[in-house]
Amino acid sequence: MSGKLTHFDAGGQAHMVDVSDKAVTSRIAVAECHVRMQPETLALVTTGDAKKGDVLGVARLAGIMGAKKTAELIPLCHPLPVTKVTVDLTPDADLPGVRIEATVKTTGQTGVEMEALTAASTAALTVYDMLKAAEKSMEIGGLRVVLKDGGKSGRYEAGARA
Repeated sequence: MSGKLTHFDAGGQAHMVDVSDKAVTSRIAVAECHVRMQPETLALVTTGDAKKGDVLGVARLAGIMGAKKTAELIPLCHPLPVTKVTVDLTPDADLPGVRIEATVKTTGQTGVEMEALTAASTAALTVYDMLKAAEKSMEIGGLRVVLKDGGKSGRYEAGARA
């Protein structure tokens, strides 16, 4: 881990990083999280009986929209030409709940980790919103970057969680 934080200037003030001298490269990031819920709530998802409709379909679209709006939400994030966003939502009876994985690609001068994290978290928040009438005690957790590739810092892959 490098000890230098790039979003602070020499005086300690927050600033947007200048990426104008960075090379344009293909970049990808993958983030994951989950929404833990009671088995009965998960059954509403898998049977399609949730009152608000297609939970996973709406959450997938919300995640894609979240990735595209990241620079509007995170103050020092650069607006990026996002070239691909996929959000996969998988019901998991062992959790029990929904596992979410978001993949974002771009060709640019800075990475898309924040876009992937925003996509995953927005999808998770949407799952919660779609199901809160059935269960308010759902828990969103495990948000992390599991893959980042491209740019000067190269490839990062997270180890498996225990």
